[in-house]
Amino acid sequence: MKLRLVIIQLLITFAAVAQNYSVVLIPDSLMKHANAVQRKEETRIIIHSVKSATLQHKYAYTILNESGNSFAYYGNVYTDLDRLTEASGKLYDAFGKQIKSVKKKDMEDEAYSGSNLMSDARLKHHNFYYKSYPYTIEYEEEEEYNGIYQFPTWQPIDGYDFSVQSSSFVVEMPADYKLRYKLVNGAKEPVVTEKGNTKMLTWQAADIKVIEHEIFQPPLSRLTPTVLVGPGDFEYGGYKGNLSTWDNYGKYISELCQGRDVLPGNIKAEVHRLTDALSTKEEKIKALYYYLQQNTHYISIQLGIGSLQPFEAKFVAEKKYGDCKALSNYMVSMLKEAGVKAYPAVIFGGDNFPYVYDDFPRHYFNHMVACVPTDKDTVWLECTDQTKSAGYAGAFTGNRKALLVTEDGGHLVNTPRYSAADNLQARKIIASIDENGNLTADAFTHSTGIQQEQQHDLLNESNQEQREKYLNRALNLPTYKVEKIEYKETKGIIPAMDETLKITSPNYASVTGKRLFVTPNLFNKESKLTENTYRHFEIVFKNSYRDIDTVSITLPLGYSVESLPKDVTLKNKFGSYSISFKVKENKIELIRTREQQEAIFPASEYSQLVEFFDAMSKADRSRLVMVKNG
Repeated sequence: MKLRLVIIQLLITFAAVAQNYSVVLIPDSLMKHANAVQRKEETRIIIHSVKSATLQHKYAYTILNESGNSFAYYGNVYTDLDRLTEASGKLYDAFGKQIKSVKKKDMEDEAYSGSNLMSDARLKHHNFYYKSYPYTIEYEEEEEYNGIYQFPTWQPIDGYDFSVQSSSFVVEMPADYKLRYKLVNGAKEPVVTEKGNTKMLTWQAADIKVIEHEIFQPPLSRLTPTVLVGPGDFEYGGYKGNLSTWDNYGKYISELCQGRDVLPGNIKAEVHRLTDALSTKEEKIKALYYYLQQNTHYISIQLGIGSLQPFEAKFVAEKKYGDCKALSNYMVSMLKEAGVKAYPAVIFGGDNFPYVYDDFPRHYFNHMVACVPTDKDTVWLECTDQTKSAGYAGAFTGNRKALLVTEDGGHLVNTPRYSAADNLQARKIIASIDENGNLTADAFTHSTGIQQEQQHDLLNESNQEQREKYLNRALNLPTYKVEKIEYKETKGIIPAMDETLKITSPNYASVTGKRLFVTPNLFNKESKLTENTYRHFEIVFKNSYRDIDTVSITLPLGYSVESLPKDVTLKNKFGSYSISFKVKENKIELIRTREQQEAIFPASEYSQLVEFFDAMSKADRSRLVMVKNG
């Protein structure tokens, strides 16, 4: 304790003559549970016109421990339309004394390619790789926008276990410029000042405590005060547009696609060969989609406005590859040739997709798909995937909003939502246990919808060794080996996978004297939840699903039941669960069902959820005791 006081006194003394990044100047409330603290952040957007702006950004993070090191990395992707004109960094020790500095010319600079075949993007990046905690990094950068269709979002909290001491956001613009903004999650109105022909909007935030990660919580973007800003009229890549409405945004995307749907003669002939004899729109969609999958592959191409504009259909026809925009445009073009009306749709692909506000149009998206309205339903086509079923959006693009781009503009629409019946996992296990407790089991699993995606990837994107490696750590057994793996796939709007496994698990059952202790539920077990003294955020179940497990275990002869687990049935607002046990002669039979619906619950009900998971976890681990006769 005395040593800590001495250190603090030394830090305070040194802080008087050093930079203001001494750790003693961080309030205790911001240090609690934090891996990093944002000491300051200053973001300034200077708008010159509808097609030109400057971004100035300066920030300093104090890294408190090894877990905070990810915040110390600096990276900036820039292009000809978004030029990085200035960049510099400084490193400070715990006292706030500067140790090192770096200029733009000394930072690492490399082509930003990733999976891109062609790209004019480059990555400027740097890391001081300092390991003496705590320490502070400070970076300053300036970018010039040669074309505008979106502005950065102000979200002071940059991650979990991260607190904010000071953050500001300023937009400076001509007085007659029509800036749109939206305040989210409690963000306050800006301070507005005007001087001559210049207007300035200023937002500030200070002393924001750590957001700790909680299970089943909303995404970070829904938890922290946020300001979204966007242009009305804009110009990007030589194309003019307006983002005040979704309709106008769709018209801008439509203009980027105009004239790019012309197919070469040989592809037109191929389209007719594949579809002319087919009688329904659905049959034509499937035929052309599978043709696309078999004859093209995805490669990202990011050149200039190429991040928004698709390459022409004839480019894909000739090269046999394209990015999401090019392949979706190609698919729409082939469907058009077959007499099937289809449209491109921009969307966010992947997890952690942003919340799309109906009343605030902006570029929330990173992906494009093809969309076909039909008499029965809308068919969504993921044109970058060479194995996915036609019409299946799944976890990658399902259950979110997309901008459908039609002849008359843009329309914000919903992609498919999958029910518990759609996301089914039905598993049947036939197993046996010998007198030494060794288990041999054949597991047959039928999965559909989102629940089949892992198996789909194992079949289509992994080799045998990778599948075995995954399965040998995925099943809920203490020690086991997967002896056999087989998969069978059924394509469809709701695709299905059948998985067959042969598994051995030594010493699965415990043998003590004359008794045999067996946990009949072999694989599918719920875990307990951490019981928090206080739950901060809503409880969010992102997906609906249904699990059905049927287990039959043959035991060695000469044993009788000493203790049989009780059947359990649970049903409440959070879902339903049941498990039942029977013993017939030397066979244990178990039936387990579990269903959960996509839903949101108030934080105040978390203790009830903990009780629900505790009860399921306990029932899942129930043990049967058999005693040897004689």
